[in-house]
Amino acid sequence: MYAYKEVVRLPEQLKKTLRISGMTCANCARIVEKSLRKVDGVKFAAVNLATNTAFVVLEKDVPNELLKKAVEEVGYSVADHLDEGYEVRRYKRTKRKTIFAISITAFMFVSMAFLPHGHSKVLEAVMLLLSAIAIFYAGSDAFRGAFIALVHKHTNMDTLITFGALTAWLTELLHFFGLKIQPFGMVGSMIITLHLVGRLIESYLRDKASKEVRALLELRSKNATVLTTDGEISVPLDFVREGDIVLVKPGERIPADGIIIEGTSNVDESMISGEPIPVTKTVGNNVVGGSMNVDGVIKIKVTNVGNDSFLSKMIALIQEVQGAKVPIQALADRITAWFVPVVIVLAFFSSVVWYFNFETLLASMKPFFQLLPWSVHFTDRFSTAVFIFLSTIVIACPCALGLATPMALIVGTSQAMKKGLLIRNAEVIQTMKDVGYVLFDKTGTITNGKPTVVHFELPQFEYTTVAYIASLSNHPLAQSVFAHLQPLVKNGFDKEDILKEFEEIKEERGSGISVVHKGVRYFVGKPKDYSIYMKFLQEGCSIVEVRKDDNVIGFFAISDTIREDSKEAVQRLKDASVHPVMVTGDNEAVAKVVGSKVGISEIFAGASPEDKVNIVRHFQSKGKKVLMVGDGINDAPALKAADIGVAIGSGSEIALESADVIIMKGGISKVVELIEISKITFSTIKKNLVFAFLYNVVAIPSAMLGFLHPVIAEGAMAMSSITVITISLGITRKLSKRIV
Repeated sequence: MYAYKEVVRLPEQLKKTLRISGMTCANCARIVEKSLRKVDGVKFAAVNLATNTAFVVLEKDVPNELLKKAVEEVGYSVADHLDEGYEVRRYKRTKRKTIFAISITAFMFVSMAFLPHGHSKVLEAVMLLLSAIAIFYAGSDAFRGAFIALVHKHTNMDTLITFGALTAWLTELLHFFGLKIQPFGMVGSMIITLHLVGRLIESYLRDKASKEVRALLELRSKNATVLTTDGEISVPLDFVREGDIVLVKPGERIPADGIIIEGTSNVDESMISGEPIPVTKTVGNNVVGGSMNVDGVIKIKVTNVGNDSFLSKMIALIQEVQGAKVPIQALADRITAWFVPVVIVLAFFSSVVWYFNFETLLASMKPFFQLLPWSVHFTDRFSTAVFIFLSTIVIACPCALGLATPMALIVGTSQAMKKGLLIRNAEVIQTMKDVGYVLFDKTGTITNGKPTVVHFELPQFEYTTVAYIASLSNHPLAQSVFAHLQPLVKNGFDKEDILKEFEEIKEERGSGISVVHKGVRYFVGKPKDYSIYMKFLQEGCSIVEVRKDDNVIGFFAISDTIREDSKEAVQRLKDASVHPVMVTGDNEAVAKVVGSKVGISEIFAGASPEDKVNIVRHFQSKGKKVLMVGDGINDAPALKAADIGVAIGSGSEIALESADVIIMKGGISKVVELIEISKITFSTIKKNLVFAFLYNVVAIPSAMLGFLHPVIAEGAMAMSSITVITISLGITRKLSKRIV
C-alpha cells in the first residue's frame, strides 16, 4: 500500500500578517525577514516590499509583542492593525515634499540665471541655503531611514541617497568657505527631487497594482444593526459576535457571514462568484459578509465574525500569496543582501582611483566622453573624485531587484482573482510551465456534481402524486425527480398533508420507495427491465422508473450533466500539449461515456483515494509535473500529492485546504486560464529580473568610468524601479488579449 502524505490543516492562529512601516528597499525587507525568522517559534517568514507586509507561519503561538520587538530591533515598526489610510497619508506626504523639492530646485535654476555669476558670494550663499533646505527638509525621510539603518548596523536604499545628497551639499559648503572644489549643491538638490519623484510615481503604481486587496477591504461594513431586547442598536462591526441577530435593509452590505432567519431578498454576490445577477435568498440560506442586500429586509443570525469570516479569509489568503516567494527570487535575494555595502565600496574605490590617476584616466576616457549626448567636464582631481563617487552611489538601485518578483506576483494573482482563481501557493506560478499532465476527477469537476433530469415521460395528471412520493426520500435521484416536478405542480408541499394521504410508506435501500395512495400502490425507483432504456444508459444516464400497481407508467432519465466549459477546456489543454486524464471513483461505463463527450481517452475508473495518489505518482515518474483537479474529500490526498492541486470552490472543505489553487467560479476551463496567467506572470518575473540585473551591470561600471552625470544617474535609478512596476502592470494588458 502506498503511504501518501497526510493532509494536515494548519490552525488559523499559526498564520499572521503584519503591517511593516519604514521599509524603503529590498534590503530593508530582507533585514526584517531575517529578524523575524530568528524569533523562537517562527517557522517561516516572508516580507513583501510592494505591500509593506510580513507573513509569518508559526510552530507555536507566538505573542504579537515578540514579533513586533523583532521588527523594531532592526529599526522598523509594526502597526497594531492594518491601517487602510496609512498608504494614502504616506502618498500625500511624499507628494507635498516632492512639490516643495521641485519648487526649490527650480528656484535655484532661476537664481543661477538672474543673479550675478563669477565669484558672487550672494549666489553661493543662495545655492548653499536652498540646497540645504531641499536636501535636509524635503529629503528628511531618506535621512531618517539611513540613520535608522546605521544605528542598527545595516544599509538600505536611503543610505545611498543620503551619502550622495550629503556629499554633494558638503562640496557646496566647502566651496563657499574658499576650498577650490567644484560645487555640487544643486546636484544634491536634484538627487533628492528625482528620488522623491520616483517614490511618488512608484507609490502610485504600487497602489494601482494592489487595488484588488483594497477593493476587498472596502467591502467590509463599518457597522451592523444588531437586534436586542431593547430594539435596534447600531454597533461597530468589531463588536458583533457569533449568534447575534442583525437586521439588513435594502442597499446595505451584509455585515457578517450568517443564516437568514426571516425575510427574502436578492443578494449581489459578485464579490464571490463574479456573476452580476443577484441571487434570491430566503430563510435557511447562507449569506456572506460583504455581499450586497439588493431589495428586501432580512434578519440574519451571525455564524462567522472577524478572522473566521469568508471575506477576512479571502483577504488573508491574497496577502499570504502576495507575500510569498517563487524559487527564482532566491538569486535576487542573495544579491540584494550585499548590494548596498558593495556599491559604497565601489564608489569609494573608483573615486580614489580617479584621484590618484586623474591625468592618465582623463586622457584615456576623453574620446569616449565626446560621444556622450551630455557634457562631461573634469577640471581637477578632487572634484572629479567627488563626481565619480556621487554618480556611482546614486546610480545603484537594489529596489528594482527587490520589486521584480513581488510586483509581478501582485498583478498576476490579482488578475487571477478577477478571473475566479484564488492562488494560495505562489510557487504555482513557476511550476505551471512544466505541467505535462492534468488529472481530473469526474463528479463535481468535469460534471456539475448534481444529478439532473434530462428526459422524462409521465402522464401529467400523475405529476403531483409522483412528486409527493419522491419528496419522501433523501436519495439524490429521488430528490432530482422532486426538484424537476416541483415547478410543474401547482399545489404547495406540506409533509403532514402528504403523510395523511399515503399509506404503507416503504423505502428499500438500493431499490426505491413505494406507497399506497387511494388504494393504489405506487413505486418510484429501480427499473424491472433495464433493456428498454438502453438508449439512455448508453449516454451515461441513471433510470428512475414509476410503476402503478406494478405497471410501468413513466420514467426519468437522470444524469450528472457535464459542465458547459469542460469539452472546450480539454481541447485547449491538448492544443497546449498538456495531456488530460480522468481519474474517478465512478464505474467504468459512466466514466467512458463522460470521457467520450469531453474528449478524454485515458481514463482510470473505480479509483479509491489511495489509487488516485498512486496514479498521480505514476504520471510524475514520467518526468513532467502533474496538476490534479478535484472537489471531494476523496480527492484531498491526490491534490496534496500532485505538484499543483486545484480545487473546485464548491467542493469539500478538506479539498479546498489541500489545494494550491481554488476555482471560485466557473469550471475546468479555469485551469487553462490558470496556465495562461502563470506563464505570463512568470515570464514577466524573468523579464523584470533580467532588466534589473542588466541595469545594474551596465549602470554601475558606467558611473565608475565617469560616463554618467549624478543627476542623470539619479534619474536612471528612479526609472529602473518605475520600469519594473510598469512591466508588471503590463500583465493585465497581455491577459486581456489572451483571456476573454
